[in-house]
Amino acid sequence: MQQEASIEIDRPIHDVFDYTNNNVAEWSLTVVEDVPIDTIDNGNVGSTFRCVTEDHGQKMEFAGTVTKWEPPTLSAVRLVGKQFDIDALYTFEDLGERTRVTQISVVHAKTLFMKVMFFFVGLFATKSGCAATMKELQSLKQKIEDSTGRCSRKP
Repeated sequence: MQQEASIEIDRPIHDVFDYTNNNVAEWSLTVVEDVPIDTIDNGNVGSTFRCVTEDHGQKMEFAGTVTKWEPPTLSAVRLVGKQFDIDALYTFEDLGERTRVTQISVVHAKTLFMKVMFFFVGLFATKSGCAATMKELQSLKQKIEDSTGRCSRKP
């Protein structure tokens, strides 16, 4: 099952790349923990982490590995769970003072039950899956635009 979505963010590419990759539990609507285990060269390929997600009250734990790292234009991770694995790829396109972020997620079912479930979910829930991916990116946009905004007052 694959989902793809894009959004434009009112921040420069370096800011968006750093925030997206280093603050996942802050902006994601499903990731509640994102804990580094072994960081290689500031997050480079081979770095590992533990990720906990929560959806509709159900928590799932994943072992994560960075599979691509090309700052500030590309990052990818593989999340390995008990019932399914996820490959998530993020591309970042420089639009001047704005950045287009595209997320492509591919879910790989491991069990026959999950494969059957994904088949039926895929038939009937493509729209809701795309909507969930867009909500994640909209949360990213809101958090980074709010968190990196600056306001100063001089006497």
